[in-house]
Amino acid sequence: MDTTIYLAWSSEPIPADLLGPWTELRVLADDLVAVEGTESLSRVYHEIKWALPDDAALFVTPLNERPKLKHLPAGTTTWFREHLP
Repeated sequence: MDTTIYLAWSSEPIPADLLGPWTELRVLADDLVAVEGTESLSRVYHEIKWALPDDAALFVTPLNERPKLKHLPAGTTTWFREHLP
């Protein structure tokens, strides 16, 4: 199966140690994570959703190319370079 990189944002902090059906969950900020895995968008969305309070907003989308970014944790740009065209 092909690996996909997802970007997930929530109005509540996403647990850094959240276990799920992914290869890696990389915390970019308390409310923003990058997820690498072979699972569907729906599966990744629901796994994160179930870990959050019921009233938390959640946005999950696949990334097809490297995003432009600034002021994120050290190594984030390199991580995206290694995982996305």
